[in-house]
Amino acid sequence: MIVLRGRKVVGGCAEGEALVTHDTISGWGGIDPMTGTVIETHHELRGVSFKDKVLVFPGAKGSSGWSAAFHLARIAGFAPKAMVFNVMTTKIALGAVVMRAPAVTEFDQDPLTVIETGDWVKVDGDRGIVEVTKAEVTKAVITEKSPV
Repeated sequence: MIVLRGRKVVGGCAEGEALVTHDTISGWGGIDPMTGTVIETHHELRGVSFKDKVLVFPGAKGSSGWSAAFHLARIAGFAPKAMVFNVMTTKIALGAVVMRAPAVTEFDQDPLTVIETGDWVKVDGDRGIVEVTKAEVTKAVITEKSPV
């Protein structure tokens, strides 16, 4: 297990499968809050839903509508379980608060070089700690327990 230490943005604990992007995310016009899907034309996650995932990304881009779009995703039931990001801005801070999802930033290691899509990630927003179990480890445990 890999442990990242950062700064709390929103408290609480959540865990789930990581969804990682190296692209910043635009809220207003970049996501469909009614499906939790990235719709931004040239985004590497275009067509992918972040519903029930731990969203790992560099940060937010665009207008102050970012928080409104992610708030709508939460109300519709399509928000990520938690957020892990590098660059703190007022728009992402407000978005994390209105989503009520654990969020951590300002890490001792770059989460974008440590976490990969499919890894299992536990976010402890209260302590500013993110625990990462690599997908290969998870697969090995499942295979080991499978009947022969």
